[in-house]
Amino acid sequence: MKFHMIAGGPKPVAPFSHAVESDGFVLITGQMPDTPEAPGVLPGGIVAQTHAVMANLKKVLNGLGLDFEHVAMARIYLTRFKEDYLAMNETYRSYFAPDRLPARTCVGVTGLAYDALIEIDLIARRPSS
Repeated sequence: MKFHMIAGGPKPVAPFSHAVESDGFVLITGQMPDTPEAPGVLPGGIVAQTHAVMANLKKVLNGLGLDFEHVAMARIYLTRFKEDYLAMNETYRSYFAPDRLPARTCVGVTGLAYDALIEIDLIARRPSS
């Protein structure tokens, strides 16, 4: 296994690697809606927080030479499931080609770090060479 920390990537809120790679699969740690420049400072609302999470995931993916087209699975955690599900879906969908939507799980949770509204983790697959 390879353990990756991406230079300039999101600041971890706990002891973890940005990603762990094994046998072509890349497991990307759940990302928060803050920025590397302002850890713990979150934008307001689910749309802005979803964009921020996706930007952090993109930084990690790009740091590994991957992009959203390599994502096989996403897990989404929402603290206000009923209120935010539709707006989150619309925002999230914009990051993927219509015919390349990853498998996905989305659940409501009681709390996230920094009192975030959303966290997303990914499983990607490195293309075979």
